[in-house]
Amino acid sequence: MQALSMRYLLFIAGMGGLLYGIDIGIIAGALPYLESTASVAWKLSAQQLSFIVAAVLLGSVLSSLFAGAIADAIGRRWTMVLAGALFTASIPLIALSDGYVPLLLGRLLQGVSGGLIGVAVPLYLAECLHADKRGRGAALFQLLLTIGLVAAAVIGLVQANSVDSATQAAQALPEAARAAAIFDAKDHAWRSIFWMCLTPGLVFTFGSLLLAESPRWLVQRGRIEQARAALLRTRAAAEAEAELRDMLAAAGTLAARRGAAAAQVAAAGPSAGEIAAARGVAAPRDGSAAGAAGAAATRAPADDSLASRRYILPFLLACLVLACTQATGINSVLAYVVNILNQAGLPGATANMADVGLKVLNAVMTVVAVLLVDRKGRKFLLMLGSGGIVIALLAAGLLFRSAEAGQRDVRSIVAAQAQGDSLSLRLDAATLQALGAPAAGAAQLLTVSYSYGPFTNVQTRRSDDPALPAMVLSRDGTMQEDSVIGAFFRRLHLNPFADPAEGRNAPLRIEQAHIGALPSEAHGWQVTLAICLFVASFAVGPGVCVWLALSELMPTRIRSNGMSIALLVNQFVSTTIAAVFLPTVGQYGYAAMFFFWAGCTVVYFLTATFLLPETKGKTLEEIEAHFARR
Repeated sequence: MQALSMRYLLFIAGMGGLLYGIDIGIIAGALPYLESTASVAWKLSAQQLSFIVAAVLLGSVLSSLFAGAIADAIGRRWTMVLAGALFTASIPLIALSDGYVPLLLGRLLQGVSGGLIGVAVPLYLAECLHADKRGRGAALFQLLLTIGLVAAAVIGLVQANSVDSATQAAQALPEAARAAAIFDAKDHAWRSIFWMCLTPGLVFTFGSLLLAESPRWLVQRGRIEQARAALLRTRAAAEAEAELRDMLAAAGTLAARRGAAAAQVAAAGPSAGEIAAARGVAAPRDGSAAGAAGAAATRAPADDSLASRRYILPFLLACLVLACTQATGINSVLAYVVNILNQAGLPGATANMADVGLKVLNAVMTVVAVLLVDRKGRKFLLMLGSGGIVIALLAAGLLFRSAEAGQRDVRSIVAAQAQGDSLSLRLDAATLQALGAPAAGAAQLLTVSYSYGPFTNVQTRRSDDPALPAMVLSRDGTMQEDSVIGAFFRRLHLNPFADPAEGRNAPLRIEQAHIGALPSEAHGWQVTLAICLFVASFAVGPGVCVWLALSELMPTRIRSNGMSIALLVNQFVSTTIAAVFLPTVGQYGYAAMFFFWAGCTVVYFLTATFLLPETKGKTLEEIEAHFARR
């Protein structure tokens, strides 16, 4: 029965990871078809469409701020139920939407759900699982997250094939009927992509209702018997009583409850020798390390200062680990991998296949991490993973540096072709000749960064593109008007974004323009191998251990709110890197971005090596006692 309860707990937590992955990845497959409905039927602007895409991130940030407080107020289990219910409610709201507002609200709900899941599920796992299974449980969450990414990509691929089939079938129809048939196929595709996500949401929501509440949350609420019952669902009696004693001691309630709760535990609990046997260690003697750890935990009162070492050090360490995880550039690499590989020299179709392969590799290496995390430990995997990431990023940076070194500055030539405040050029033979590039031979790559006052943009064109689209630089395609929120904050002089008033009359300025031969396909495969090493190293190290760091390092008293703040730091760093990625690449090239990430990952490696304690096989109370002694 205990084994069955443990498997069920891990299954539902894994479904939470699946939903988190779907939250992140589902828009990529839906966006090309959603854009058709949004622009043709709803007449949405590009800015409104970008708000729809970004709404999940905004919702996740907002919910992360309050997820810890919610988990403390209603419990970890009910927070998971709430997250699943919000995700489930978002699906029909999105799939049945007939305009901007319901679609935006649905995407916000998905983001709020993702933020709650990202805090509640790792928190629940850390507080419910035995010390020797906690690593595997958190790794399972990350594994299902990667599978959620793959599932989202596969769902998008299925609908893409459906749209292609409908497009081919419509070729024989008259022009008006053909356009209507293709529009209907695309409209049906993005709605179907979201409908297909409904089932895992329902499973997670109703499955969470059957879970037991976190025993540590119950102890904090003084519900000792319910905590004991929750522990007994997944542990032997002696083991459950031993862990309950530790919880009461760490919470500072053991002495306060001598007459009631402590008496119940003493009456029902096993002897010290039985407790030690259940843990697989010898009973500690006075003055031993184990005894000192227990004493340290017992001495910690519930009302000790939040500025004390036992809280500040693990909180800052968890925040540093989460910030460094995103500073590796993982989200930007996965989001822009097709663009990166195209620039590295791989043809378009090959780069898309490599993208699918990288996501599968991510899932496979996460399985490896699941098998290793409780055997080798968190510290070892973080050192191994961050070390591999440094090597991979340096290799990719050096490869791009060698390719970018051959580019020539053509800024003055491009600027001379501007007509007033706009420019349009096609990378045909005449333009190549004007830019001093050979019309025959290796394909050429032109990169232009430009600005209208504070509004900047970057565009690239390849001479081997069959469509050979024109590069159009215009004010309308670069600057954006304020949203309602932006205008409100600007009136308060708090808006950090560019002021439209400064861009309306600003002239077109060509900041940089470079042209050079596109790298060879062999060069593209070398970059692909470097990114494969990067993804594999991340999956086996930070990808799994970051959730453990988030949940294990936080002391019990601040765990829920501390996890919310740390996750907010994680998302802030990720958002900042995504915001500067394209401008940095346009101004300084891909090499600069890869070298910056490598430098951040060196900090990660040093943190894992010299600051992070090994938490394998330790209870949360023992981890907390470690920081209390420092």
